[in-house]
Amino acid sequence: MDPLADRLARAGVKLLRTGKVRDIYTWREEIWLVASDRISAYDVIMPTPIPDKGKILTALSRHWFTLTENLCPNHVLGYSLPADADLPEFEGRLTRARPCEIFPVECVARGYLAGSGWEEYRARGTVGGHAAPKGLRESDRLPKPLFTPARKNEHGHDENLSPEEARACLGDARYEELRDRTLDLYTWAAAYAAQRGILIADTKFEFGREAGAVLLADEILTPDSSRFWPADAYQPGGPQPSFDKQYLRDYLKTLSTWNKTAPGPELPPEVVQNTRAKYLDALERLAK
Repeated sequence: MDPLADRLARAGVKLLRTGKVRDIYTWREEIWLVASDRISAYDVIMPTPIPDKGKILTALSRHWFTLTENLCPNHVLGYSLPADADLPEFEGRLTRARPCEIFPVECVARGYLAGSGWEEYRARGTVGGHAAPKGLRESDRLPKPLFTPARKNEHGHDENLSPEEARACLGDARYEELRDRTLDLYTWAAAYAAQRGILIADTKFEFGREAGAVLLADEILTPDSSRFWPADAYQPGGPQPSFDKQYLRDYLKTLSTWNKTAPGPELPPEVVQNTRAKYLDALERLAK
């Protein structure tokens, strides 16, 4: 038996599923989320890991979960291994959580015009189905943050939903509750980050339901789930430098030999080092 599998079995920890970045386990009545060093782009997991990425993501989520407890309760039970679990690989990567039923939408907040929001605006003049002023440029700040949910797909890109489609999926009351929680969290976090030199262009949250209560779940406000821009370099009218994996995407766009399908290309040391540095810079700025 594999040594890790043997130690997992002895500790009573069972693998539930493997995601692009996180491995999900069950232990007694808990869900364990273990963040790996894997990195994906264009829905493809790269064969080259980013050292310490999982620890950086866990530390940043832990920071935000603690800061936002007064805005929305969350699913976190703790971050330490049980005393009898011989799993040093999980140290610094583990989030122990209460099980909850995850709502079937990604709750996206957009404060700036970027990514698929910019693509939609160029095509139809709307952002997430919301009317937007004419004449906006790429990366412009929106007049107010917008709630633009998406349907979560296990394979391939998430599917952006119009307000009407999201209401049909969630029901009016739940839609409005998740919209308000998402925008409250985004507005508070954006102000906090701006004081530390980072603009949060957009971010996504996951919410779940446990015993009738709505809980903030998964990870929050990391470079994997958010678009972070350095405030001192902000110049609307085009793409922005970032602290997230946009740097990796930009590198991959230069590869004429890769068609954005699996398997992904091996990453050169410089790209690995620079990607790690961007994630670490975000942690150091936001969690100081």
